[in-house]
Amino acid sequence: MVAFQDLDPLDLHKLLQESVDDLVLVDVRTPAEVARGTIPGAQPIPLHLLPVSAGSLDKAHPVVFYCQSGARSLQACMYLQQQGHDKLYNLRGGIMAWARNGLPIAPADKQAP
Repeated sequence: MVAFQDLDPLDLHKLLQESVDDLVLVDVRTPAEVARGTIPGAQPIPLHLLPVSAGSLDKAHPVVFYCQSGARSLQACMYLQQQGHDKLYNLRGGIMAWARNGLPIAPADKQAP
């Protein structure tokens, strides 16, 4: 049973504009990749640190993972599904698809705390 689903970049953008307060956006790329820019409002948790950081993600809140192309964020979804999370989303195509759709990318120093 799949407890997560893919999100299209335009659908994610719409959700973020609607200010879905409990939506958590997580960037699982490396710090070097994050330094090139992020989706506004994302919190960075590199994929290799997810096992030690997973406890900070509330199971009651939907979590959207993204990476460069969608492969690592898919792994993040599968891992958290095994940990009992059921409101998980993978940004299909990652930040590359986000950028191809002309959606905003914030400098790394402008991301939410």
